[in-house]
Amino acid sequence: MGLLPEKLDAPVVFGVVLTGLLCMPPPAQAESHPWAPPPVNLCGEIGFDPLLRLPDPSLPPPPPVHIPPKIEIPIIVPEFTPVPVPDPPQDNTRVEQERLPADPCRNPCPDIRDTPKPEESTEPESPETPDTGSSSGSGSNSGSGKFELPRLEIKPEIEPIPIPYEREVPGEQVEAQPAPARVVHPIEPGPVAEPVAAPRVEQVELVNQVTGRGSINRTDMRWQVDGTDLGLMWETKPGEVAVVFGDTFGDGWVTGGAGGPDWRSNVLGFSTDRDLADGLTIDTFVQDSRCHAAEFLSSRKVKNWETTVIPTSGFALGDRQYMSYMSVNRWSRIPGLWSTNYGGIAYSDDGGNTWVKDQHAKWDNVFGRGRFQVAAMVPQGDYVYMFGTPNGRVGMIALARVAKAEVLNKSAYQYWVDGNWAPAAENDASPVVLGLASEISVRYDAAAEQWQMVYLDPGKASIVVRNSATPQGIWTEAAPLVSTADYPKSYGGFIHPWSTTEDLYFMVSAWDSYNVYLMHAKLKPPE
Repeated sequence: MGLLPEKLDAPVVFGVVLTGLLCMPPPAQAESHPWAPPPVNLCGEIGFDPLLRLPDPSLPPPPPVHIPPKIEIPIIVPEFTPVPVPDPPQDNTRVEQERLPADPCRNPCPDIRDTPKPEESTEPESPETPDTGSSSGSGSNSGSGKFELPRLEIKPEIEPIPIPYEREVPGEQVEAQPAPARVVHPIEPGPVAEPVAAPRVEQVELVNQVTGRGSINRTDMRWQVDGTDLGLMWETKPGEVAVVFGDTFGDGWVTGGAGGPDWRSNVLGFSTDRDLADGLTIDTFVQDSRCHAAEFLSSRKVKNWETTVIPTSGFALGDRQYMSYMSVNRWSRIPGLWSTNYGGIAYSDDGGNTWVKDQHAKWDNVFGRGRFQVAAMVPQGDYVYMFGTPNGRVGMIALARVAKAEVLNKSAYQYWVDGNWAPAAENDASPVVLGLASEISVRYDAAAEQWQMVYLDPGKASIVVRNSATPQGIWTEAAPLVSTADYPKSYGGFIHPWSTTEDLYFMVSAWDSYNVYLMHAKLKPPE
């Protein structure tokens, strides 16, 4: 077993991860890319450039840094929040999408959304208009030469304290699902394989903006998807790919991250676009009303109970679609950290139009130690393999497998522990690679007979790619694809299933523009 990575005990793993997070050196400051005008789609709508750019040389220099006129001091205000239980049924109201106009620049639903006027300013808006004080310059040290201290203001912040109570309204409860029979498979050997050649990245380029204002898909005008992230994908059937996004906001959303009106925890589109060299075209979205993408997996939207429900991967077995997701308890004030209730699996038997959360296929986050809260699931051979990380971006990658016929039976899963597939060993699963990992995306490359993994490595401030002959490794060293120095606050790296050995297409999200972009990596073929 000389090829087996050394096992680390859970406390040691946590210490290594936490030390790496807190002692992580800042990424080297990359040189800004030359100034360029923001991207424009065929309709003349200005999009968002995720690259770090030099300022427009035709504009005057920015004003000197000044002391803000006020400083807000957040004060936590506890608030008891009644939460009816159990969860209400999923709203499965669905409408068929009308055929999009032949003219791609024509507004498909002018009664719902006004068409932007060309003469209107389309520069990205600031998420918050700064308070510049009075016209006399009070509160700043510019203009008059006077120095004035900023005023302090208390800003109350509601902190919900959920109080569950039993829902008593007939017909508003989710029916209980029968539990599957308990299955415990014996321990089986799972040795690692000899390392394969490391991926060699020739170049990586931004193909196009997939979502939001100025995108080729005009998702803001067609489906009220103005701001969103993720964009994980899988092949639902030959010739069709599902494209799934996370927290989504509609008309009235402004740049600067998540938050805003018309909040949906997740939305789902479909694409039949085979020519990815010029971008990814989305044909349809699951809709609950005209020109409005539906939230297909419900969430309670109560902080400290269930803030949101975020998809993490998907796959098809026959006519049934499966999706892994995480139930987020709350987001942290610290970037890259969040708390989950559990990681779960949902399924659809109507092509992804409606979904059912399985009540038993759940990995609870007991004491915050759950190893499979953010999962990437991939079928191959007789099994479905589940790669998992803890909540947040401070964990390592663990691995499990299950027979295809038993995907929804948690007791049937075997976990990779010290070179063996072991039952009921979720919290003992060994890391398949050492180092921090987040937003994992994995595929099996049938042409190369290799596994390919893309994820955000916070320690390296990069989205990286690795290869392996088997799911358990040995995985190659990580090859960088996208640096967060070039693409500030970028995350994700979700692989398009129609990628090839030489052409890797993947989705990246940018926090500040809070939209999704298609990237293309040119890889050198294995020798």
